[in-house]
Amino acid sequence: MQPILGKLSEPIYGIMRIIVGFLFACHGAQKVFGVFGWPGHAHGLMLAAGCIELVSGLFIALGLFATFAAFIASGEMAAAYLMGHAPHGFWPIVNKGELAVAYCFVFLYIAARGSGRLSVDSLLGRR
Repeated sequence: MQPILGKLSEPIYGIMRIIVGFLFACHGAQKVFGVFGWPGHAHGLMLAAGCIELVSGLFIALGLFATFAAFIASGEMAAAYLMGHAPHGFWPIVNKGELAVAYCFVFLYIAARGSGRLSVDSLLGRR
């Protein structure tokens, strides 16, 4: 049986990739530029994380080398969870790590699936 939105799965995937990538880039912009309510400029590991989030988020949103960018972003979110959240409790709901876990697995899916049709990679003829 065909899913109700099966014929729209490719555009829906593209829209999801664009939105998630943009939101991730905003997290990076917070840390790198001190905007969107972030109290100041990040230093050390937080600055490195911000750079990864900003650049990979933009690449994911554009669909430009999204497979590689999403793989790196997924790893960063796994590290963020293990270093920043897991020490405060086992369950993500307790340690406030739900967003890190969700980002990690969404990016892992994007890394496995690729950029999709609504992407710069598609326009350039790359798969």
